[in-house]
Amino acid sequence: MMMTARDLAFGYRGTLVGEGVTLAVEAARVLCLMGPNGCGKTTLFRTLLGLLPPLAGRLELHGRPVMEFSRSEFARHVAYVPQAGSSYFPFSVTEVVTMARASRIGAFATPSAHDREIAQGALERLGLQHLASRPFTEISGGERQMTLIARALAQEAELVVMDEPTASLDFGNQAKVLDCINELRGSGLAIVLSTHDPGHAFACADSVALMKRGRIICEGTPQAAVTPETLRNLYGVEIAVEFMRGAGRNICAPALGRFRKE
Repeated sequence: MMMTARDLAFGYRGTLVGEGVTLAVEAARVLCLMGPNGCGKTTLFRTLLGLLPPLAGRLELHGRPVMEFSRSEFARHVAYVPQAGSSYFPFSVTEVVTMARASRIGAFATPSAHDREIAQGALERLGLQHLASRPFTEISGGERQMTLIARALAQEAELVVMDEPTASLDFGNQAKVLDCINELRGSGLAIVLSTHDPGHAFACADSVALMKRGRIICEGTPQAAVTPETLRNLYGVEIAVEFMRGAGRNICAPALGRFRKE
């Protein structure tokens, strides 16, 4: 296992957000985390990224406690892809991607020719080379999200954590990001992502963990974990899960107007 959490409790100093979380992240696999707003997903991600210390339990990377890693050492193993928000500084797309090399160069060093070559390769891999000189602030939301994924690739990490990578993207760009996730998994990367769309679990996940009130209430394959019953428990609404032959996978749709009373 690349990263494991065992009976993990997480939160902030004096504030418990979640507990009893046990997860395993493997190479060439996608783990999808789903849950309603406020259930603790972001705090759990901050803990997996080593930004918050575990309050109890164990969190290990390659069998070593995450909090024993220096930030630069941890960044050589784990990359983070945030939601594609705007940037206040008009860095070029190439500059944004090259920033990923910071963990592999000295504090006062500048990127080498090799670092620039790695960044260019990441852009080419995702078909973004035509945007290389464009300001990050002037490209579309979908292009920004793909740029952030390219930055994670340039980091040369083994595990990529993605926080709602399809949020605020249009339908076409969501499909491109999901295709990219599948391609990265096929190249051997381990990926942990969160999403609010259960259909995305069927599109790219190998396993799914459903979180409610800071606890994992169900974990398994998408077919086992994402069902009308589990989604009703998670979101409090009726959701149909049907196999769509043309798509070759299950599709989820809410039954509008039938909210379940708690």
